[in-house]
Amino acid sequence: MGADNDGGTESGDYAVRMEGITKRFPGVVANDDVDFAIERGSVHALVGENGAGKTTLMNVLYGLYEPTEGTLVVDGIERTFGSPRDAIDAGIGMIHQHFMLIPPMTVAENLVLGEEPTKFFGLMTDEERAIAETRELADRYGFDIDPTEQVHEISVGEQQRLEILKALYRGADILILDEPTAVLTPQEVESLFDIFDELVADGKTIIFITHKLGEALRAADEISVLRDGKLVGTVDTAETTREELATMMVGREVLLDVGRTAVDLGETTLAVEDLEVDDDRGVRAVDGVSFSVANGEIFGIAGVDGNGQSELVEAITGLRPANSGRILLDGADVTDNTRRERIAAGMSYIAEDRQRRSLVLNYDLRRNALLGTQRLPGFADGGFVDWDHTGEYTDAIIDEYDVRPPDPTTSARSLSGGNQQKFVVGRELERDPSLVVASQPTRGVDIGSIEFVHNRLLDLKTEGVGLLLVSSKLEEVQRLSDRMAIMYDGRFMDVVDPDEVTEAEIGLLMAGEYPEGDDE
Repeated sequence: MGADNDGGTESGDYAVRMEGITKRFPGVVANDDVDFAIERGSVHALVGENGAGKTTLMNVLYGLYEPTEGTLVVDGIERTFGSPRDAIDAGIGMIHQHFMLIPPMTVAENLVLGEEPTKFFGLMTDEERAIAETRELADRYGFDIDPTEQVHEISVGEQQRLEILKALYRGADILILDEPTAVLTPQEVESLFDIFDELVADGKTIIFITHKLGEALRAADEISVLRDGKLVGTVDTAETTREELATMMVGREVLLDVGRTAVDLGETTLAVEDLEVDDDRGVRAVDGVSFSVANGEIFGIAGVDGNGQSELVEAITGLRPANSGRILLDGADVTDNTRRERIAAGMSYIAEDRQRRSLVLNYDLRRNALLGTQRLPGFADGGFVDWDHTGEYTDAIIDEYDVRPPDPTTSARSLSGGNQQKFVVGRELERDPSLVVASQPTRGVDIGSIEFVHNRLLDLKTEGVGLLLVSSKLEEVQRLSDRMAIMYDGRFMDVVDPDEVTEAEIGLLMAGEYPEGDDE
């Protein structure tokens, strides 16, 4: 049975009812008089832009925050949670986006941590019983996981199953999952949704936070949309579309299927030859990677985070030394050039970590607009910064990329994460580059801004700029790229035509396996 469009809670067998929930922080109303209900034994998706209040609302339900106002009813009983322990005791479990596991410990040890079965009058942990209970629980839900393996030895998908088992072991009947598919391959996503089916069949209730509308439509019975801390509505999945959900999220119609256009490729702008790079621990992260990007081409790199993409990008952009190999920009060897020299040569870089790599948070937007170009013609004259030109450049970025608040004297720190990202994207794309290295360019921005950034990348492609796109969003890479590499364990598994490869084949490559019939 679908919920009312206004999130009403007058009828239905609800596992959770949140009525008039308001959560205020200093200067911010994160949740504003939200009425939210979840039917027992269902899968409910919670969607909205970044900063819409989704995670805050679920943190209230899990006891991490106490609501400023409002009532929480769980299984028909009004509750007040002072901590997650209270929520767990009420049968609520939460699986966070970043897993709470201890890598050197085994699966079984992580499962029972804090609630270990004991022997010898409670003096010792009963390890055999812990293993047996882990195996029994895993078998009950069809989880293929070895209780004796150490967590650092199992896959990301298995780690997520372990987090779900931890909640079930502690008696959870209501499970909250925050962005559960963010680091999974397509096959692991499908496996997770199969797990949802098993859990619901066992009487569990599932709430998952997501920004992926296709996955919400695939897995949920109902979808609730938050915007600016308010509940816009709750809809039956069978009676809505991606376009309708997107409009609810941003308050206007959004073009979701921005697609690439064919253009004539120019000369090679970036060539990477047999590149080898180590990570911060001295372990080989990029192992003999070679590829090229032409003017007017978007070359995409997909893969689960942590397979060498970050180190590859940092080596290309001058933030990490290469052990061996060459990097050529417009035919010139820039392998040993500084970051500033690469900017002067025409390389722009949208960094995946905007706060660490792209902004000085205490600087105002004018000074942040100047970063990397403060010695280049136009921005400097006789060794002095041309602040008039810099101010005009900053104003143009703010206006074109809808950065809020539209004040060049405000500090970068005071901007929301989404507005920080829009400012960085604008600064890098407006430098008249010959090559743009875009790493997670839409991370932390709303769906309307994603549309704008995608269109701007496609505009640059049409203008003959070469683009290297690295993203953990498979759909983003596949939709925009002319060619697409799948990276696993520091190597390119394959370079494919996005139109000629299936999602299942990409998923196998992302997991380090070749589709049947393919040779390495």
